[in-house]
Amino acid sequence: MSGDDVYQEELLRVAREAAGAGRLAPPASTAERDNPLCGDRVAFDVRLEAGRIAALAHRVRGCLVCQASAAFLSRAAAGAGAAELRAGRDQVAALLSAGAPVPAGRWSGAALFAPVGPVRSRHGCVLLPFDTLAEAVAGWRG
Repeated sequence: MSGDDVYQEELLRVAREAAGAGRLAPPASTAERDNPLCGDRVAFDVRLEAGRIAALAHRVRGCLVCQASAAFLSRAAAGAGAAELRAGRDQVAALLSAGAPVPAGRWSGAALFAPVGPVRSRHGCVLLPFDTLAEAVAGWRG
């Protein structure tokens, strides 16, 4: 499978929509990470209420896969707590590495990343936004 095969129409649509792109004013917590192997850079701003994500926004300088992952998270992670976010990341990592189906529920839309599975060099592009958002949630000092 070539790298071009990961760019399925649904993934392109999610990346183009760029749900959640921008900044929170003011952010309660911000985290920024980059992938030195490919140059992707992701930043997430979050606000939490009662330990759950009440608002989030992201900025991505990176490939369409990374952009789609951040946009996906902007919708799927709203209302999630840290444990749910870790569980979602684990489910997506299992989808990518072993083709494991994503259970119904909050993270089921992550199935759009299934075409990325055979292209191991792109797994980090999907997971970088998850890890960045988890860091922002962990940095919350509410």
